[in-house]
Amino acid sequence: MNLRIGSRGSQLALWQANHIAALLRVKRHTVDIQIIKTTGDRLQEVTFAQVGSKGMFTREIEEALDAGTIDLAVHSLKDLPTELPEPFALAATPPRVDPRDVFVSVNHTSLSALPEGAKVGTSSQRRRAQLKALRPDIVAVEFRGNVDTRLRKLGEGQVDAILLAAAGLDRLEKTEWIRERLDPADFCPAAGQGALGIETRKDDKKTVAALAFLDDRDTRFAVTAERAALAALGGGCQVPIGVHCRIVPGSKDGVLDGRWDEVFAVVAAPESGESVRILHRAPRRGSDPVIFGQVAAQKLMDAGAGPLLEAAGGVAK
Repeated sequence: MNLRIGSRGSQLALWQANHIAALLRVKRHTVDIQIIKTTGDRLQEVTFAQVGSKGMFTREIEEALDAGTIDLAVHSLKDLPTELPEPFALAATPPRVDPRDVFVSVNHTSLSALPEGAKVGTSSQRRRAQLKALRPDIVAVEFRGNVDTRLRKLGEGQVDAILLAAAGLDRLEKTEWIRERLDPADFCPAAGQGALGIETRKDDKKTVAALAFLDDRDTRFAVTAERAALAALGGGCQVPIGVHCRIVPGSKDGVLDGRWDEVFAVVAAPESGESVRILHRAPRRGSDPVIFGQVAAQKLMDAGAGPLLEAAGGVAK
């Protein structure tokens, strides 16, 4: 069948759309890509905190999807709200790539090696908050723009380092800029980071069926848990919440016991670095990802995350 993909026009967004298009063509579908400019693309000089991030990178694409001018949209999953509006559905989550954040610098080898008072560029409240928790002396600088723009600004010396998602640099083959991949236990990624989300209309059964082969079971479990935790905490992509789920070997009474899932989660204050962190583990067998994520969210609340969420604009449910 002929499939029309809606995509933002950035280099990374087009890489992602072309990646999915290539997989669909292997299945003998014909595929066209339509570039759609979103609010987030137009407001490059405005901070996320000023404009609000809900739907910034998805609204216009969803309007095209609803109008039937495109059949599917390829998103960075972390840009999608935890609850999709009617009449849309998350049809597929392809295998996830590296979900970690990375430290990028010209002159410094790691986050810990930065000199006192160094400037680090980021547009993310989540990254800003965890940066403050790890290095209170560092100055976080608002840093918007696509990957190439941010790398150019770094190269010009506007900041000493920047924090980015590993997935973007890996996909664009710009890994020579990476100095350190940050362990999720210390620097927790955003819910859905490193994963793609393919959005369709719920009632478009033919397109949903055509995309089914792209859905990866382990990725679907992990991102569903992460997004369930985020939803339970009332957080959007700019509230400083990190949630990351991954598979680990499990053991019971010292004996290996199949696959387990573990989720790291953090709520932190961007200005002070005050943070609350939890680690939750459970065996995969019979586990429901939504409940798994909700339990992690409740553990954060029990540990005292409520005041931090309220201060940051999240509304704990």
